[in-house]
Amino acid sequence: MKKRVIGIDPGLANTGFGVVDVVAGRLRLVSYGVIETPSTESHEVRLLAIYNRLLAVLDEFRPDEAEIEALYFSRNSSSALAVAEAKGVISLCVAQQGIPLFEYTPNQIKSAVTGTAAADKETVEQYVKILLNLKVEPKPDHAADALAGAITHIHTTGVR
Repeated sequence: MKKRVIGIDPGLANTGFGVVDVVAGRLRLVSYGVIETPSTESHEVRLLAIYNRLLAVLDEFRPDEAEIEALYFSRNSSSALAVAEAKGVISLCVAQQGIPLFEYTPNQIKSAVTGTAAADKETVEQYVKILLNLKVEPKPDHAADALAGAITHIHTTGVR
């Protein structure tokens, strides 16, 4: 049995996505990338761009399930609010496609991928490379984080 999961790392400037298949218990990279929105655009236009581009990604790859990184509280409230708004748009987009959405904290993701919640970004990227049998670590960071989220969801739920 096969399952396809898209991991999503929400952000207003950069929303990472990573699509991973699991077939017969083995992980296989399908695609990854970043949806970028220029700071020169208005806030609402940037949110609309995230929605439209994510919709195209969902249409192209047709995941069975989606994972999104949970928000953590930040000292920069305007930045946290922008990420929360992006997350809301992403959640709406995924829900409109009828795709179940699951949420994991950064510590859950680090722990599931590396074995420790204390792992730094580089360690997570190294483990993503190993787990997906890649030649190089996935870049940029937002895409690597999204792949780590997809892997976490697969490890947490298995194949159903």
